[in-house]
Amino acid sequence: MKKLFFPLGLMAMRQLDATAYDVILMSSTYCAKYVKVAPGALVINYCHQPFRLAWYPESYAEFVQAKGLKKLVLRSVIAALQHYDFKAAQRTNYFIANTQETSEKIKDKYKAQGEIEVIYPPVNSKQFYVSAGQKNYYLMVTRLEYYKRVDLAIDAFNQTGLPLLIVGTGTKESELKSKAKNNIIFKSGLSGSKLSQLYAECRAFIFPQHEDFGITPLEANASGRPVIAYGAGGVLNTMIPLQDTIEKSTAIFFQEQKVEALLQAIKQMEEIYLEFNSDFIRKNALRFDESAFIQAIQNFVNLKYQTHFKNFISC
Repeated sequence: MKKLFFPLGLMAMRQLDATAYDVILMSSTYCAKYVKVAPGALVINYCHQPFRLAWYPESYAEFVQAKGLKKLVLRSVIAALQHYDFKAAQRTNYFIANTQETSEKIKDKYKAQGEIEVIYPPVNSKQFYVSAGQKNYYLMVTRLEYYKRVDLAIDAFNQTGLPLLIVGTGTKESELKSKAKNNIIFKSGLSGSKLSQLYAECRAFIFPQHEDFGITPLEANASGRPVIAYGAGGVLNTMIPLQDTIEKSTAIFFQEQKVEALLQAIKQMEEIYLEFNSDFIRKNALRFDESAFIQAIQNFVNLKYQTHFKNFISC
């Protein structure tokens, strides 16, 4: 049934009438681009990434594992999604990207011209806190989907026997739970305060996927906790990887999405986790606090508003 969300989401957004507004600021990967706007309106698209299913179908197990007629049908559906998604994206006057990597993807998939402003997403640091002490578990907070690479973490922690707490739900939940040993616990439906406590008391946070940004590593940092992350995508912009000085680092990177690489990073973390500086780690997250994000968005919208309507009136 979840697959119906894509066409139904498109249809629902087409019914949303925003023609009474001069400025439309949308947060989008997919559906928001279809809202009705007035001719001449200023449309600003804060893009988290081009629509994943359309442009990066290999992120989904259903596509990767499909064969024969099913594969042909999926390719046809994806081609249609690309057509409509590209067309809708052309109504955007200005894109904002959440990272430089996303900026390049926008140029590639939507053929956007000129420089694209990069404004990093915010972390609500007020929701998180530094605890005086930690417990012995590692933490993941994620959707249980194919591209999140929860399977990689499970395979690694099955070998180490160390406690791993996974918070989230998704289409791969049953499959992932079936392969996890008793040292791996799944939770969902937690309150904000309970989730904050889990962040604050974990030994370290596990982030094995490639994300364009990735807010959860920053939530871990806002809790003063270091991160073990696959060294690609948004973490290259948000984390300070371990090099020479542990006290001035916020994360350990592993360079291949393989069990052996993650195991090595976990082993390293086990040896040095007490040497990380929780206050320094939290200060790293504060660079991405909501207040900085709001100010950057306001500045961008005000500037483009003046430019757009000055040009629009002169035409």
